[in-house]
Amino acid sequence: MHILTAEERSYYLDKYPIDDFFSFEIDPFLEICKFDKGEWIFQEGSFPNTLYYMIEGKAKLYMTHKNGKVSLIDYLEAPLFMGEIELLNEARYTKGIQAVTETICFSIKQSCKEKLLTDVLFLRKLCVFLGEKAFKMTSKYTQNQAFPLENRLAAFIQFSSDQGVYKEKHTEICEYLGVSYRHLLYVLAQFCEEKILEKKKDGYHIINGERLSELAQEIL
Repeated sequence: MHILTAEERSYYLDKYPIDDFFSFEIDPFLEICKFDKGEWIFQEGSFPNTLYYMIEGKAKLYMTHKNGKVSLIDYLEAPLFMGEIELLNEARYTKGIQAVTETICFSIKQSCKEKLLTDVLFLRKLCVFLGEKAFKMTSKYTQNQAFPLENRLAAFIQFSSDQGVYKEKHTEICEYLGVSYRHLLYVLAQFCEEKILEKKKDGYHIINGERLSELAQEIL
């Protein structure tokens, strides 16, 4: 994690203004951070001392079960808060969040926690975010039942690809989409036959983004 320079800070504050989230002056409590691809934003079980607001990038949310199995819970995409539950909950036990691409975040220090928790403007913004987050999770589970894998995988590839290349772990994605390993490979092979994807050493390259969008659009 890198703290950005004053010049970079000014650039991102101009591009993504955040002052209207708060009724108090947030600038003294604010830093702007960059996480490299693959870097952990939160380690699972850690005790975060900051609230992040992702303004650019994507990340994965993981959870470890009692039997030791690690599950991919969700894909996160800017803009969104991270660490908001830990801010509200005194237990402050977090799940693991790992950057999928280079990710830029506003970092809000916990030293202004009391101000945040009594700021009606901020709390209203946070409530709207949490409602949208709950709706997204509900939609994901209903889509798993209502749509074939071709549509769900197309939407997932669109979302998770980085610079036109999809290279997620098959085992993680099978669990995330609720399908068998064999079924996932079959649909990926089908996409390759239809010239939507091309399999290379570094992953699956999107060669027909228009057709991929058509398939993904069915569930949007």
